[in-house]
Amino acid sequence: MSDWGDDELEGVEAQPVDVDEPGRETAEPAPELYYGSVDEFVREYLRNVYRRRIDGRHRCWAGRWWEHDEAVIRLEALWRSWEHLRQDAATGMSVWWRDHADHHMAVLMDPDGPFATATEGEENKSKRGEPLPYVAPPEGMFPDVREETDGPPVDDAH
Repeated sequence: MSDWGDDELEGVEAQPVDVDEPGRETAEPAPELYYGSVDEFVREYLRNVYRRRIDGRHRCWAGRWWEHDEAVIRLEALWRSWEHLRQDAATGMSVWWRDHADHHMAVLMDPDGPFATATEGEENKSKRGEPLPYVAPPEGMFPDVREETDGPPVDDAH
């Protein structure tokens, strides 16, 4: 072994570090979510900004998007990435549109995508310039994650 630098450490002992030391930086809490659920994100934001003509042939969309597992997963990913990237005032939204929204929305709206069976009925169609179709999910399906519970779940059955 080399004794390089050993002479500089003679007599030096490790000192404990006080992690609560005043002036020491601590991790900032995560920013609060703007939307409390994927449903709120789809209902209040996505369907209103991503307006497309939905005719069931060229583009598909299900008003009952929450009945399609792949769609729920993709929309949840869009919501979570939007929540993260909105914090970047410089390029966050550009990155979100380019890397997330445009990719996932193209897959979702593809005639062979997860909404391929949602081609009939007015609840699955929209005219050019209108918000994407939307039907509210069953109550409680997408609880607001911003609301904290103060204890274990309550069993109302007993």
